[in-house]
Amino acid sequence: MRWDVFCRVIDNYGDIGVCWRLAADLAGRGQQVRLWVDEPAALDWMAPHGCPGVEVRPWREPWCAVEPAEVVVEAFGCDPPEAYIERMASCRPAPVWINLEYLSAEDYVERSHGLPSPRWHPPGAGLVKRFFYPGFTSRTGGLLREPGLLERRAAFDGAAWLARQGLTVRPQERVVSLFCYDNPRLSLWLEALTEQPTLLLVTPGQAAGQVAALLGHAPREGHTDTVGALRLHWLPALTQTEFDQLLWACDLNVVRGEDSFVRAQWAARPFIWHIYPQSDAAHALKLEAFLDRYLEGADPGTAAALRALWRAWNGLSAELGALHPSRWPAPTVWRAHAARWCETLARQADLSTQLLDLARTSKARSG
Repeated sequence: MRWDVFCRVIDNYGDIGVCWRLAADLAGRGQQVRLWVDEPAALDWMAPHGCPGVEVRPWREPWCAVEPAEVVVEAFGCDPPEAYIERMASCRPAPVWINLEYLSAEDYVERSHGLPSPRWHPPGAGLVKRFFYPGFTSRTGGLLREPGLLERRAAFDGAAWLARQGLTVRPQERVVSLFCYDNPRLSLWLEALTEQPTLLLVTPGQAAGQVAALLGHAPREGHTDTVGALRLHWLPALTQTEFDQLLWACDLNVVRGEDSFVRAQWAARPFIWHIYPQSDAAHALKLEAFLDRYLEGADPGTAAALRALWRAWNGLSAELGALHPSRWPAPTVWRAHAARWCETLARQADLSTQLLDLARTSKARSG
Protein backbone atom coordinates (compact mmCIF):
# COMPACT_ATOMS: atom_id res chain seq x y z
CA MET A 1 0.00 0.00 0.00
CA ARG A 2 0.95 3.65 -0.39
CA TRP A 3 1.25 5.58 2.87
CA ASP A 4 1.48 9.30 3.71
CA VAL A 5 2.88 9.96 7.18
CA PHE A 6 2.58 13.56 8.45
CA CYS A 7 4.92 14.85 11.15
CA ARG A 8 5.52 18.21 12.78
CA VAL A 9 8.75 18.63 14.74
CA ILE A 10 7.51 20.26 17.94
CA ASP A 11 10.73 20.17 19.98
CA ASN A 12 13.53 17.80 20.93
CA TYR A 13 13.10 15.72 17.73
CA GLY A 14 11.05 13.02 19.44
CA ASP A 15 8.23 13.36 16.90
CA ILE A 16 10.47 12.91 13.89
CA GLY A 17 12.33 10.09 15.66
CA VAL A 18 9.14 8.07 16.05
CA CYS A 19 7.89 8.91 12.56
CA TRP A 20 11.15 7.96 10.87
CA ARG A 21 11.25 4.61 12.65
CA LEU A 22 7.65 3.99 11.62
CA ALA A 23 8.24 4.98 8.00
CA ALA A 24 11.38 2.85 7.74
CA ASP A 25 9.68 -0.12 9.39
CA LEU A 26 6.69 0.06 7.04
CA ALA A 27 9.02 0.33 4.03
CA GLY A 28 10.95 -2.68 5.28
CA ARG A 29 7.68 -4.62 5.13
CA GLY A 30 7.11 -3.73 1.48
CA GLN A 31 5.07 -0.56 1.85
CA GLN A 32 5.63 2.70 -0.08
CA VAL A 33 5.90 5.66 2.27
CA ARG A 34 6.00 9.43 1.86
CA LEU A 35 7.08 11.15 5.06
CA TRP A 36 5.87 14.75 5.15
CA VAL A 37 7.83 16.74 7.73
CA ASP A 38 8.18 20.45 8.41
CA GLU A 39 11.78 20.23 9.66
CA PRO A 40 13.60 17.39 7.85
CA ALA A 41 17.09 18.61 8.87
CA ALA A 42 17.18 16.27 11.88
CA LEU A 43 17.25 13.31 9.50
CA ASP A 44 20.68 14.46 8.27
CA TRP A 45 22.21 12.89 11.40
CA MET A 46 19.39 10.63 12.53
CA ALA A 47 19.11 8.71 9.25
CA PRO A 48 21.77 10.09 6.87
CA HIS A 49 21.51 7.19 4.44
CA GLY A 50 17.73 7.31 4.13
CA CYS A 51 15.75 4.12 3.60
CA PRO A 52 14.61 2.35 0.43
CA GLY A 53 10.87 2.81 0.05
CA VAL A 54 10.73 6.05 2.08
CA GLU A 55 10.47 9.40 0.32
CA VAL A 56 10.98 12.43 2.55
CA ARG A 57 8.86 15.38 1.42
CA PRO A 58 8.86 18.92 2.87
CA TRP A 59 5.62 19.99 4.53
CA ARG A 60 5.26 23.59 3.42
CA GLU A 61 2.62 26.21 2.79
CA PRO A 62 1.13 26.74 0.33
CA TRP A 63 0.43 23.04 0.09
CA CYS A 64 1.39 21.28 -3.12
CA ALA A 65 -1.37 19.43 -4.97
CA VAL A 66 -0.71 15.71 -4.57
CA GLU A 67 -2.90 12.64 -4.77
CA PRO A 68 -3.48 11.28 -1.26
CA ALA A 69 -2.08 7.88 -0.41
CA GLU A 70 -4.22 4.85 0.41
CA VAL A 71 -3.35 5.19 4.10
CA VAL A 72 -2.83 8.53 5.83
CA VAL A 73 -1.15 8.67 9.24
CA GLU A 74 -1.08 11.92 11.16
CA ALA A 75 1.36 11.67 14.02
CA PHE A 76 0.29 13.01 17.39
CA GLY A 77 -2.74 14.94 16.13
CA CYS A 78 -0.73 17.19 13.81
CA ASP A 79 -3.64 17.63 11.32
CA PRO A 80 -2.74 17.29 7.61
CA PRO A 81 -3.19 20.42 5.46
CA GLU A 82 -6.82 21.35 4.76
CA ALA A 83 -6.27 21.13 0.99
CA TYR A 84 -4.97 17.59 1.41
CA ILE A 85 -7.96 16.60 3.57
CA GLU A 86 -10.33 17.94 0.91
CA ARG A 87 -8.59 15.79 -1.69
CA MET A 88 -8.97 12.81 0.66
CA ALA A 89 -12.73 13.41 0.80
CA SER A 90 -12.97 13.30 -2.99
CA CYS A 91 -11.18 9.92 -3.30
CA ARG A 92 -13.21 6.75 -3.92
CA PRO A 93 -12.69 4.79 -1.82
CA ALA A 94 -11.56 7.30 0.76
CA PRO A 95 -8.09 6.78 2.24
CA VAL A 96 -7.74 5.05 5.59
CA TRP A 97 -7.08 7.92 8.02
CA ILE A 98 -5.27 7.15 11.27
CA ASN A 99 -4.22 9.42 14.12
CA LEU A 100 -1.12 7.89 15.75
CA GLU A 101 -1.32 9.07 19.35
CA TYR A 102 1.29 9.54 22.07
CA LEU A 103 2.42 6.56 24.09
CA SER A 104 0.97 6.11 27.57
CA ALA A 105 0.35 3.32 30.05
CA GLU A 106 -2.77 5.00 31.43
CA ASP A 107 -6.07 3.08 31.44
CA TYR A 108 -7.80 5.37 28.93
CA VAL A 109 -5.50 4.05 26.19
CA GLU A 110 -7.18 0.65 26.15
CA ARG A 111 -10.62 2.28 26.06
CA SER A 112 -9.72 4.69 23.26
CA HIS A 113 -7.56 2.56 20.98
CA GLY A 114 -9.21 2.03 17.59
CA LEU A 115 -12.18 4.33 18.18
CA PRO A 116 -13.56 6.12 15.10
CA SER A 117 -13.91 9.88 14.85
CA PRO A 118 -16.35 10.81 12.04
CA ARG A 119 -15.82 14.19 10.44
CA TRP A 120 -19.11 16.04 10.03
CA HIS A 121 -17.91 19.41 8.76
CA PRO A 122 -15.47 20.65 6.10
CA PRO A 123 -12.72 20.14 5.34
CA GLY A 124 -13.18 16.44 4.78
CA ALA A 125 -16.84 16.05 5.77
CA GLY A 126 -17.76 12.38 5.56
CA LEU A 127 -14.30 11.05 6.36
CA VAL A 128 -13.61 8.89 9.39
CA LYS A 129 -10.39 9.10 11.38
CA ARG A 130 -9.37 6.28 13.72
CA PHE A 131 -7.36 6.72 16.87
CA PHE A 132 -4.36 4.41 17.19
CA TYR A 133 -2.76 4.28 20.62
CA PRO A 134 0.63 2.64 21.21
CA GLY A 135 0.79 0.83 24.51
CA PHE A 136 2.00 -1.98 26.70
CA THR A 137 -0.89 -4.44 26.63
CA SER A 138 -2.67 -6.60 24.06
CA ARG A 139 -5.61 -4.15 24.04
CA THR A 140 -3.42 -1.35 22.63
CA GLY A 141 -1.47 -0.78 19.41
CA GLY A 142 1.77 -2.12 20.85
CA LEU A 143 5.27 -0.68 20.36
CA LEU A 144 7.48 -0.13 17.34
CA ARG A 145 9.67 -3.22 16.91
CA GLU A 146 11.24 -4.03 13.58
CA PRO A 147 11.47 -7.70 12.53
CA GLY A 148 14.71 -9.22 13.82
CA LEU A 149 15.45 -6.40 16.30
CA LEU A 150 15.79 -8.64 19.35
CA GLU A 151 17.87 -11.16 17.43
CA ARG A 152 20.27 -8.39 16.36
CA ARG A 153 20.52 -7.25 19.95
CA ALA A 154 21.29 -10.77 21.14
CA ALA A 155 24.14 -11.09 18.62
CA PHE A 156 25.57 -7.65 19.41
CA ASP A 157 29.10 -7.30 20.84
CA GLY A 158 29.01 -4.38 23.24
CA ALA A 159 32.71 -4.47 24.06
CA ALA A 160 33.58 -4.26 20.37
CA TRP A 161 31.22 -1.30 19.91
CA LEU A 162 32.82 0.52 22.83
CA ALA A 163 36.26 -0.23 21.42
CA ARG A 164 35.25 1.49 18.19
CA GLN A 165 34.56 4.58 20.32
CA GLY A 166 38.08 4.26 21.74
CA LEU A 167 36.84 2.93 25.09
CA THR A 168 37.73 -0.08 27.22
CA VAL A 169 35.67 -0.85 30.28
CA ARG A 170 37.72 -1.02 33.47
CA PRO A 171 37.19 -3.61 36.22
CA GLN A 172 34.02 -3.04 38.28
CA GLU A 173 33.04 -0.12 36.03
CA ARG A 174 29.35 0.41 35.29
CA VAL A 175 28.68 1.71 31.76
CA VAL A 176 25.89 4.31 31.71
CA SER A 177 24.38 6.36 28.85
CA LEU A 178 22.93 9.81 29.48
CA PHE A 179 20.18 11.23 27.24
CA CYS A 180 17.96 13.63 29.16
CA TYR A 181 16.15 16.94 29.29
CA ASP A 182 17.40 19.78 31.50
CA ASN A 183 17.36 18.31 34.99
CA PRO A 184 18.09 20.15 38.28
CA ARG A 185 18.91 16.79 39.91
CA LEU A 186 21.73 16.02 37.47
CA SER A 187 24.53 17.62 39.51
CA LEU A 188 23.61 15.60 42.60
CA TRP A 189 23.42 12.41 40.53
CA LEU A 190 26.82 13.00 38.93
CA GLU A 191 28.34 13.68 42.32
CA ALA A 192 27.07 10.32 43.52
CA LEU A 193 28.55 8.60 40.45
CA THR A 194 32.01 9.94 41.26
CA GLU A 195 32.07 7.58 44.25
CA GLN A 196 31.76 4.37 42.21
CA PRO A 197 33.60 3.22 39.07
CA THR A 198 31.39 4.53 36.26
CA LEU A 199 31.85 5.18 32.56
CA LEU A 200 29.25 7.76 31.56
CA LEU A 201 28.56 8.15 27.83
CA VAL A 202 27.14 11.64 27.32
CA THR A 203 24.98 12.30 24.25
CA PRO A 204 25.05 15.67 22.45
CA GLY A 205 22.42 18.30 23.10
CA GLN A 206 20.81 19.02 26.45
CA ALA A 207 22.65 16.27 28.30
CA ALA A 208 26.07 17.41 27.08
CA GLY A 209 25.23 21.06 27.71
CA GLN A 210 24.35 20.43 31.35
CA VAL A 211 27.37 18.24 32.04
CA ALA A 212 29.67 20.75 30.35
CA ALA A 213 28.28 23.57 32.50
CA LEU A 214 28.97 21.55 35.63
CA LEU A 215 32.53 20.77 34.53
CA GLY A 216 33.19 24.30 33.40
CA HIS A 217 34.22 23.60 29.82
CA ALA A 218 32.60 22.95 26.46
CA PRO A 219 31.78 19.39 25.35
CA ARG A 220 34.75 17.74 23.65
CA GLU A 221 33.48 15.12 21.22
CA GLY A 222 35.47 11.91 21.45
CA HIS A 223 37.31 12.93 24.62
CA THR A 224 37.05 11.52 28.14
CA ASP A 225 37.14 13.52 31.39
CA THR A 226 37.74 11.97 34.80
CA VAL A 227 36.20 13.13 38.08
CA GLY A 228 36.89 10.81 40.98
CA ALA A 229 35.79 7.30 40.00
CA LEU A 230 33.67 8.72 37.17
CA ARG A 231 34.84 8.83 33.54
CA LEU A 232 32.73 11.03 31.25
CA HIS A 233 33.00 10.36 27.53
CA TRP A 234 31.54 12.84 25.03
CA LEU A 235 29.72 11.05 22.22
CA PRO A 236 29.13 12.40 18.71
CA ALA A 237 25.64 12.61 17.23
CA LEU A 238 24.42 9.07 16.63
CA THR A 239 22.15 7.68 13.95
CA GLN A 240 19.10 5.78 15.17
CA THR A 241 20.89 2.49 14.50
CA GLU A 242 23.94 3.63 16.46
CA PHE A 243 21.76 4.89 19.29
CA ASP A 244 20.18 1.45 19.62
CA GLN A 245 23.67 -0.02 19.79
CA LEU A 246 24.65 2.48 22.49
CA LEU A 247 21.74 1.25 24.61
CA TRP A 248 22.74 -2.37 24.02
CA ALA A 249 26.35 -1.66 25.06
CA CYS A 250 25.44 -0.10 28.43
CA ASP A 251 24.62 -1.49 31.86
CA LEU A 252 22.21 1.38 32.57
CA ASN A 253 20.50 3.82 30.21
CA VAL A 254 19.05 7.21 31.08
CA VAL A 255 16.51 8.04 28.36
CA ARG A 256 13.82 10.60 27.74
CA GLY A 257 10.58 11.29 25.90
CA GLU A 258 9.07 8.49 23.83
CA ASP A 259 11.40 7.11 21.14
CA SER A 260 14.44 6.42 23.33
CA PHE A 261 12.10 5.27 26.11
CA VAL A 262 10.78 2.48 23.88
CA ARG A 263 14.23 1.57 22.57
CA ALA A 264 15.53 1.27 26.13
CA GLN A 265 12.87 -1.32 26.85
CA TRP A 266 13.87 -3.36 23.79
CA ALA A 267 17.49 -3.14 24.99
CA ALA A 268 16.48 -5.29 27.99
CA ARG A 269 18.78 -3.25 30.21
CA PRO A 270 18.10 -1.28 33.39
CA PHE A 271 16.97 2.24 32.54
CA ILE A 272 15.74 5.49 34.04
CA TRP A 273 13.08 7.44 32.17
CA HIS A 274 13.09 11.24 32.10
CA ILE A 275 9.50 11.87 31.12
CA TYR A 276 8.66 15.01 29.15
CA PRO A 277 7.54 17.56 31.78
CA GLN A 278 4.12 19.15 31.33
CA SER A 279 2.95 22.36 32.97
CA ASP A 280 -0.25 20.75 34.28
CA ALA A 281 1.73 17.90 35.91
CA ALA A 282 0.03 15.33 33.69
CA HIS A 283 3.44 13.72 33.29
CA ALA A 284 3.34 12.62 36.94
CA LEU A 285 0.24 10.52 36.27
CA LYS A 286 1.82 9.04 33.13
CA LEU A 287 4.98 8.14 35.03
CA GLU A 288 3.08 6.42 37.82
CA ALA A 289 0.89 4.55 35.34
CA PHE A 290 3.94 3.15 33.60
CA LEU A 291 5.67 2.25 36.85
CA ASP A 292 2.57 0.36 37.97
CA ARG A 293 2.84 -1.84 34.86
CA TYR A 294 6.62 -2.03 34.71
CA LEU A 295 7.03 -3.02 38.36
CA GLU A 296 4.20 -5.55 38.42
CA GLY A 297 5.69 -8.82 39.60
CA ALA A 298 8.92 -7.26 40.88
CA ASP A 299 9.95 -8.03 44.44
CA PRO A 300 8.89 -5.28 46.87
CA GLY A 301 12.44 -4.04 47.50
CA THR A 302 13.23 -3.65 43.81
CA ALA A 303 9.90 -1.99 43.11
CA ALA A 304 10.30 0.49 45.96
CA ALA A 305 13.87 1.40 44.99
CA LEU A 306 13.05 1.97 41.32
CA ARG A 307 9.90 3.95 42.04
CA ALA A 308 11.84 6.19 44.42
CA LEU A 309 14.68 6.63 41.90
CA TRP A 310 12.40 7.54 38.99
CA ARG A 311 10.36 9.95 41.10
CA ALA A 312 13.48 11.69 42.38
CA TRP A 313 15.04 11.90 38.90
CA ASN A 314 11.86 13.50 37.54
CA GLY A 315 11.55 16.03 40.35
CA LEU A 316 8.45 14.34 41.76
CA SER A 317 9.95 13.46 45.13
CA ALA A 318 12.19 15.12 47.71
CA GLU A 319 13.79 11.76 48.51
CA LEU A 320 17.10 12.71 46.89
CA GLY A 321 18.98 9.84 48.51
CA ALA A 322 17.22 7.56 46.01
CA LEU A 323 19.54 8.96 43.30
CA HIS A 324 22.60 7.38 44.90
CA PRO A 325 23.71 4.05 43.34
CA SER A 326 23.91 2.49 46.82
CA ARG A 327 20.10 2.68 46.95
CA TRP A 328 19.53 1.04 43.57
CA PRO A 329 18.67 -2.64 43.12
CA ALA A 330 21.61 -5.00 42.66
CA PRO A 331 22.73 -4.90 39.00
CA THR A 332 21.87 -8.57 38.41
CA VAL A 333 18.42 -8.17 39.94
CA TRP A 334 17.67 -5.01 37.98
CA ARG A 335 18.90 -6.53 34.73
CA ALA A 336 16.85 -9.69 35.23
CA HIS A 337 13.75 -7.55 35.78
CA ALA A 338 14.46 -5.54 32.61
CA ALA A 339 14.88 -8.75 30.61
CA ARG A 340 11.58 -10.18 31.90
CA TRP A 341 9.78 -6.97 31.01
CA CYS A 342 11.22 -7.04 27.49
CA GLU A 343 10.10 -10.66 27.06
CA THR A 344 6.58 -9.69 28.18
CA LEU A 345 6.40 -6.90 25.61
CA ALA A 346 7.79 -9.13 22.86
CA ARG A 347 4.83 -11.50 23.22
CA GLN A 348 2.52 -8.75 21.98
CA ALA A 349 2.03 -7.83 18.33
CA ASP A 350 4.24 -4.90 17.37
CA LEU A 351 2.89 -1.51 16.30
CA SER A 352 3.55 -1.76 12.57
CA THR A 353 1.95 -5.20 12.36
CA GLN A 354 -1.17 -3.87 14.05
CA LEU A 355 -1.17 -0.70 11.94
CA LEU A 356 -0.97 -2.78 8.76
CA ASP A 357 -3.82 -5.01 9.97
CA LEU A 358 -5.98 -1.96 10.71
CA ALA A 359 -5.24 -0.43 7.30
CA ARG A 360 -6.00 -3.64 5.40
CA THR A 361 -9.19 -4.31 7.34
CA SER A 362 -10.40 -0.75 6.84
CA LYS A 363 -9.62 -0.84 3.13
CA ALA A 364 -11.48 -4.11 2.68
CA ARG A 365 -14.46 -2.72 4.57
CA SER A 366 -14.62 0.47 2.47
CA GLY A 367 -13.69 -1.02 -0.91
